[in-house]
Amino acid sequence: MSVLIVIPARYASTRYPGKPLVELRGASGQVKSLIRRSWDAACGVAGIDKVVVATDDTRIAQASEAFGAEVVMTTTTCQNGTERCAETLEKLGDPFDIVVNLQGDAPLTPAWFIEELVQGLRDNPNADVATPVLRTEGRALNGLLQDRREGRVGGTTAVFGADQNALYFSKEVIPYTGKTYQDGDETPVFHHVGVYAYRPKALAAYPDWPAGPLEQLEGLEQLRFLERGVPMLCVEVAAQGRQFWELNNPEDVPRIEAMLAEMGQD
Repeated sequence: MSVLIVIPARYASTRYPGKPLVELRGASGQVKSLIRRSWDAACGVAGIDKVVVATDDTRIAQASEAFGAEVVMTTTTCQNGTERCAETLEKLGDPFDIVVNLQGDAPLTPAWFIEELVQGLRDNPNADVATPVLRTEGRALNGLLQDRREGRVGGTTAVFGADQNALYFSKEVIPYTGKTYQDGDETPVFHHVGVYAYRPKALAAYPDWPAGPLEQLEGLEQLRFLERGVPMLCVEVAAQGRQFWELNNPEDVPRIEAMLAEMGQD
């Protein structure tokens, strides 16, 4: 099954304009842009046939082409990364079996997250959309809770049923737990990893559906599938000692740089 990774990137982020071009310092002091780090993460995934950056902004396109990325220019009317992936697939015109949306704000995404996600879709022929979820330890959960206390929209959490299909995604921390967790404690909260794998038919249908009330309230594109009754398979992945965090706010830059330094990742 042929696999395409699309890295959707836009300049006009509401919460953090110009985010894809923000520079992040690695463990040895080397500085790379967020979009470059996302590209490097995609290129490290095994079994991928093609990787492209999809953007509507010439600044992102020029920066991406400068480090050797293939760029697909999309329209400014795309409401989110899934719509940008759908337009990219249509423009490429190539017959891929699986399309992966690696959102350009998660430079710490390990290769095995994506590899296991793709395998999860391959192993479940009845699933049309899949996404990874990561069980949090106390350190990550406490970071999510701190963001909410301080009025920041941090990571997204997920709850799913016994069949591993998503029940809901939220920028609030769900499910509720009143317990206090130490850094290394296992918790019942799953951090949603902002990566998606689609079969082309489901991806092509998505832009034709209007955004529903839940998607609009939460600002989470994957809820459009749930609101339309399309199951989303949650593939549980393991951190294997790696830390994971998305770049959502300017305050996340030092947090991610500290993680890169701690993991020795340049």
